[in-house]
Amino acid sequence: MSKFTAIRNAKNSNSAKKTVLRNRVAVVAGGLGVAVAAGAGIANAAAGPNLTSLASNVGSTVSAQAAAQAKAAKDAKAAAAKTKAAAAKAKKDAAKKANAWVKPVEKYVLGSTFGLAGSHWSHNHSGQDFVVPTGTQVHSVHKGTVVKAGPWGGGDGPAYGNAIVVKHDNGMYTQYAHLSQIQVHVGQQVGTGQQIGLSGSTGNSTGPHLHFEVRTGPDYGTGIEPTGFLRAHGDAV
Repeated sequence: MSKFTAIRNAKNSNSAKKTVLRNRVAVVAGGLGVAVAAGAGIANAAAGPNLTSLASNVGSTVSAQAAAQAKAAKDAKAAAAKTKAAAAKAKKDAAKKANAWVKPVEKYVLGSTFGLAGSHWSHNHSGQDFVVPTGTQVHSVHKGTVVKAGPWGGGDGPAYGNAIVVKHDNGMYTQYAHLSQIQVHVGQQVGTGQQIGLSGSTGNSTGPHLHFEVRTGPDYGTGIEPTGFLRAHGDAV
């Protein structure tokens, strides 16, 4: 080998070594870049939302929803129980009212009493008068069946004018006389407190009022003192 060839080969070898060295430096630098980038990503992730806090917030929301649903269910159950209790009370009150005895009119002044002697009657007064204006609502004092309804006292005589007689479940009867209007018919079932007519001054009457009787039978002559009867059955007049 000539001296010139040896020198050229040596130069080529040195150049190759330098190229390899440069490539190694680039690889190392690239590796450092990746490591730095990865480190930055980790740092960014650490700097982002706190996963533990997020999980805690989700848990709190779910718990609040569950509590709200439980409260709503409890309130609905309480409301249903209240409605049921109110319905039971209404039913009980209705049954109590049906079995009660009430006044035949409201806002009245007591007039002629039972057994009173006078020129207006052929015998002593057979009932209790409730002085009220014409057209006042007249109510059945207890549930029962209408057995008389019409003019001439429903058959008891013209002195009573338009009259109604109701038979009650305890075997007693009540009469409502001098009416301006009859609103029921014979055979009709009526309830406690049901309106059956309007007061007036028909028949042998000196002015608007309701003549009310309590009887042991359906006809005239079987009357008993009515205010004491009503008091004994829970409604004073």
